Amino acid sequence: MTRVVVIGGTGLIGSKVTAKLEAEGHEVIAASPKTGVNTLTKEGLAEVLTGTQVVVDVSNSPSFDDDPVLEFFTTSTRNLLAEEKAAGVGHHVALSVVGTPDWPDSGYFRAKNAQEMLIDESDIPFSIVRATQFFEFVEGIAASASEGDSVRLPPALVQPMAAEDVAEGVTRTSLGQPVNGVVQIAGPEQFGLDEFVRTGLAFRNDSRHVVTDPCAPYYGAVVPDERLLVPGDADDAQIFQTRFTDWLARNAV
Repeated sequence: MTRVVVIGGTGLIGSKVTAKLEAEGHEVIAASPKTGVNTLTKEGLAEVLTGTQVVVDVSNSPSFDDDPVLEFFTTSTRNLLAEEKAAGVGHHVALSVVGTPDWPDSGYFRAKNAQEMLIDESDIPFSIVRATQFFEFVEGIAASASEGDSVRLPPALVQPMAAEDVAEGVTRTSLGQPVNGVVQIAGPEQFGLDEFVRTGLAFRNDSRHVVTDPCAPYYGAVVPDERLLVPGDADDAQIFQTRFTDWLARNAV
């Protein structure tokens, strides 16, 4: 039995990872400010890592603004890695995003890249899991790009996946040997970002109209390459099989 601490363990992905690891018979601690563990202040961090073999970091910044998101990922990651080293943790697993190193104009991607670099430069054996966009984000993407009744988005390709599959990919990686590199995970279908949101809104009878605009920003930055958000080495990516329309049908509201 392995002792695993899941940082961000009460969130969307963290709660699913926790449940999957527990189902495998492992000792799992869901760590977050709600449970008294704060990676920014170090509250409870040393205590929870005592005797831990694997740390899974699926935490996310409460703010996506450029400075706060960079501060969150760099501070929390530095604190976490330092305490892991002191505790003798043998595997650090972090959830990141496909395309992270290649989009410096995006404040969020810059912050994730800084996080990845800190992990790569540390002495802790590690695995970075880069996932594509989640199906669960479709409403948030639409909201961020809405102008009245219009949603303006570029046709940049995405290969989105269900949060359940993201959690499965993270869980598999956490139970394996450290790769000291990157694992890519993605869904089975590619869409234009505009088509992805259009499909999601139509399924829920949302009257907003999606406008295709190659110059439209995605969360505040223009996507520099239409293939940035899909796995770069497709043959090496782990492809999960949940299709978007099937997920929509199961999650109808």
